[in-house]
Amino acid sequence: MKRFKVIVLTVLCMVLLSACSKDNKTTGEAESPTTTQVPTTVPEATAVPEATATVETATKDKIDINIAALKGPTAIGMVKVMDDAAAGTTANNYNFTIAGAAEELSTGIVKGDFDIAAVPCNLASVLYNNSKGGIKVAGINTLGVLYIVETGNTINTVEDLKGKTIYSTGKGTTPQYTLNYLLKAYGIDPEKDVTIEYKTESTEVAAILESSTDAIAMLPQPYVTTVLMTNDKLRIALSVADEWDKVSTDKSSVVTGVVVVNSKFLENNKEAFDAFMEEYTASAAYVNENVDAASALVEKFDIFKAAPMKKALPNCNITLIQGDQMKQKVSGYLTALFNQEPKSVGGKLPDDAFYYVP
Repeated sequence: MKRFKVIVLTVLCMVLLSACSKDNKTTGEAESPTTTQVPTTVPEATAVPEATATVETATKDKIDINIAALKGPTAIGMVKVMDDAAAGTTANNYNFTIAGAAEELSTGIVKGDFDIAAVPCNLASVLYNNSKGGIKVAGINTLGVLYIVETGNTINTVEDLKGKTIYSTGKGTTPQYTLNYLLKAYGIDPEKDVTIEYKTESTEVAAILESSTDAIAMLPQPYVTTVLMTNDKLRIALSVADEWDKVSTDKSSVVTGVVVVNSKFLENNKEAFDAFMEEYTASAAYVNENVDAASALVEKFDIFKAAPMKKALPNCNITLIQGDQMKQKVSGYLTALFNQEPKSVGGKLPDDAFYYVP
């Protein structure tokens, strides 16, 4: 009988110890060394490493993605993604590079040093042709940012430019081809009906506008706003993008910047890239809807100063257009450039494989 009581007491003690151990697990209290050594807690201890392994697996599922962009409008739309990446809340680990010139990015994009990049539209075509399909364009991130400005009050339509002198930058590049296309579309011969004086720097154009009462120029945002802040005689007369859209017969648009992806990276990481594009879409919307906060982020990431950015942002045409609409606008714009100078798009128009349409 005594032996039976001893057995019963032993069993009761073990049950009580087991119950205490489970209570500690439920309430989140830390286990003491004695508790962790109780044999009845072994099943619980086995469950803990499994949960830890799940967290580690989720972390390992995040891949490192190298992303590049140019200082200026082409980078502005992704600032919210950049901020989220710094906080570690993005779908993957993004490493951003912001460059001052396209030449700093071109080689890295083709070689695969950058998996994703925001670049000028015509550069994307050039890189595609030069790399024999090594990249794809996946979206438009910036539409037209060129504006006709003047210190007088004589330009209200494109036709009003006939017989005038226009100051601009970008000779031999997309600003020249864009302006020529627009003038021709409105029946103005760029060689005979207007005088276009190209300067090396926007600051040279700004100086002319400052010293004249009737000067006309074509400048990009956000530089237009910077000049407006220091020259109260200046006004925006025309949006080049808006005037292009009025005469476009192929539903094309002025496309300033696009998002490109390395073809091999896309092939191996389609899900990760699609996740990035979803975040980018949300970022572009955030930038347009939260001008003050977005402008602060633009300065935070050394893209442009916040003060002029607040005024310029509504005119920077930040967007993210994908799919067939993207393809239509990009192909139309590249065709307009190609018809003037084939070298501007890499010698030939890109084929359908250039476009990533999910």
